Amino acid sequence: MAKTSRSQRKTAGRVMHEYKHGELKSGRAGKGGKVKSRKQAVAIALSEAGASKRKSKTENKRSLSKSKRKEAKGRTGQQEREGKSRIGAMGRSESSPAIRRTKRRVVRRVKARAAVRGIAGRVKARVTARRAVRKARATVRRAGRIVRRQTRTAARQARVTSRRVRTVVARKRKAVRRAVRRKAS
Repeated sequence: MAKTSRSQRKTAGRVMHEYKHGELKSGRAGKGGKVKSRKQAVAIALSEAGASKRKSKTENKRSLSKSKRKEAKGRTGQQEREGKSRIGAMGRSESSPAIRRTKRRVVRRVKARAAVRGIAGRVKARVTARRAVRKARATVRRAGRIVRRQTRTAARQARVTSRRVRTVVARKRKAVRRAVRRKAS
C-alpha cells in the first residue's frame, strides 16, 4: 500500500474508533445499519481516508475532502455520539498544538492574577482561557476567509486577462486573413 498522509491516517483512525465504539454505520446517511464486520470497517476507513486501492486518485482525493468537510462540521458518528460540535477551526482537531499553547499561556497568566482570589479566580481563569481560544479560532477562520477571497480575486483577474488576450489574438488573426484575401483577389 502507498504511504498515507497524516490526515489520511487520522481519518482512518477516527473511522476505526467509531467501529470499536459501535458508532460506525454503513450506507448512505447510515441507513445500512451498524457495521459489525471488522473487514468492512477497514474498507470504509480506507475509502473515507482516500487510501483505497479500488478507487482512482481523483475519487480518493474526493473521498478524503468529503471526510474532512464532515469532520469540520461535526457530522461524524464519533462527534455526534461524544458531543463534539466541531473538530476546530479550519478542520483541525480541538487540541492542535497552537490552541494548546494558547490555552496554557492564558491559563498561566490568569492563574497568576487569580492566585490571590482563591476558587473564584480558578473559575475565571478557565472562562478567560475559553474566550482566548475562541478568539484564536475566529482569527484563524478570518485569515482563511481573506486568503480564499484573495485567491478568488486573483483567479477572476487571470480569467479576464486571458479573455482579453484571446480577443486581441482573434482580432489580429482576422486582420491577417483579410489582408491575405485582399492580396489573393
